[in-house]
Amino acid sequence: MTIHGPGTANPNVVHLADFQPPAKIFTIWERHRHAKARWLAECFAEFVSVGSTAPWVVGNAIGETGLSSIFQIGVAYASGIVFAICFCSGTSGGHFNPSVTIACCLFKDFPKMKGLRYIVAQILGGYVACLLIYVQYKHLLDEAEGAMMLAGTFSELQFTPRAPAGIFGLYLLPGAKMGQVFLNEFVADVMLAIVIWGSIDPTNILVPPQAKPYVIALGYAVAIWGFSFPGLAANAARDVGGRLAALTIYGRKASGGSYAALAALTNVPATVVGVLLYELFLADSQRAAR
Repeated sequence: MTIHGPGTANPNVVHLADFQPPAKIFTIWERHRHAKARWLAECFAEFVSVGSTAPWVVGNAIGETGLSSIFQIGVAYASGIVFAICFCSGTSGGHFNPSVTIACCLFKDFPKMKGLRYIVAQILGGYVACLLIYVQYKHLLDEAEGAMMLAGTFSELQFTPRAPAGIFGLYLLPGAKMGQVFLNEFVADVMLAIVIWGSIDPTNILVPPQAKPYVIALGYAVAIWGFSFPGLAANAARDVGGRLAALTIYGRKASGGSYAALAALTNVPATVVGVLLYELFLADSQRAAR
């Protein structure tokens, strides 16, 4: 039996609505959702990747071991990326990172105004996620801050990765040097850009479409396991959204100083450099596309 999908002359195309008609209210919504849903998808994708550091910071502050680890944080971020790509990329295209959106505008003719709206949605997703996590963990965060006050370390470590504020905003470790942190961030982001661009290369036969989410997620997990200790943002939406959340919660003193600009902006030129390296040395327009 040949089924003709709506709006197509191809007899081999079967639409979900052909055999599972949606409720009328969803049919009405579908006429308008294409202009709106992609922003929500980008926002949601940021949400599922934020917050895995909370048990780690709280556990260290109150002296409880085993609540989390760098390995667990890497796995949690990787899982969030898999969920985001699998469930949201069909709607929005799967950017989920301002630096990726900017690279798509530069190298893939992605519309610039749409790219700007994507970036706003990504930052909003990170911001909302951090505020929700603050409410969810509020009593534990208060307990952690109380423990640090009793130990006499709260004022010294309040705006570092070792205190509750570090769950939301990204801060330098005490004694860290900006030059070293910049180099660490840049190298990690270049590596991630090459992994991402190689994963979406249609001529890369070793990464079929079904494997893309897992390869990209593994790249982020490796970056966290190997490069997070000196200081790593890797995603401006996570950094800026989290920074705005920290400012909302703790006030202007949570701004992060000069490191805020480094964390928010370094991944953009680093991603562009990574994409350029891939296009110049690893991509091949003469290879057959899948």
